[in-house]
Amino acid sequence: MVVSTEIFTTNWYNGNQRSMLLPNCLFRMGGVALLLSNHRYESCRAKYRLVHVVRTHCGADDRAYRCISQEEDLQQNVGMSLSKDLMVIAGEALKSNITTMGPLVLPASEQLLFLLSLIGRKIFNLKLKPYIPDFKQAFEHFCVHAGGRAVIDELEKNLQLPPEHVEASRMTLHRFGNTSSSSLWYEMNYIEAKGRMKKGDRVWQIAFGSGFKCNSAVWKCNRSIKVGTDGPWADCIDQYPVHIPEVVKLQQL
Repeated sequence: MVVSTEIFTTNWYNGNQRSMLLPNCLFRMGGVALLLSNHRYESCRAKYRLVHVVRTHCGADDRAYRCISQEEDLQQNVGMSLSKDLMVIAGEALKSNITTMGPLVLPASEQLLFLLSLIGRKIFNLKLKPYIPDFKQAFEHFCVHAGGRAVIDELEKNLQLPPEHVEASRMTLHRFGNTSSSSLWYEMNYIEAKGRMKKGDRVWQIAFGSGFKCNSAVWKCNRSIKVGTDGPWADCIDQYPVHIPEVVKLQQL
């Protein structure tokens, strides 16, 4: 059994330093329990098969290591501090993670296009934009870490995903907030509750964490999942998706 959870009570910050107050607003408690097995005879009961796990850890870089850290303020209040470089570092970690995972999941045609683009830029010094592989050819569903609206927006843009592929992530953030790693399983259950998970579908889970790290897990659905009558979305799935208005940036006077 694996328990994926966010318990924030131990890291609640009582001071007034802005960089340490932000986590109080971002995170929310939540949890999921998973029963996994490595016995082949359990495959007839299991809903999914784990295909790949790719873990990228950037802790050797001091800037990445300190972008999310627990520390004391001047009044000795303990809290989590978030650096302004967080999104940049997350992007670098994601790029490294994708570079490792791409050859494992992408069709040969996409790998060839990526290789030709890389050769053109690195060897022949051609002014080409880096080729972004079409991961929609490798996956039917995407579960993006619901770490905040900016995180989902950036991944949607960088991976060139249509809105329907980040719907589960946006609705999970709307309904449950940022529950850290467990948000991925709320997203997976959202797809199931909508009746979209079919036999043979491939799911890419992408998550971020302090350290700094970026982790990917690839799952393959063993059978079409029936819409359940229980689960975190049972009482509200018919109300989703909801419209989320654009963020209006106000000019500071």
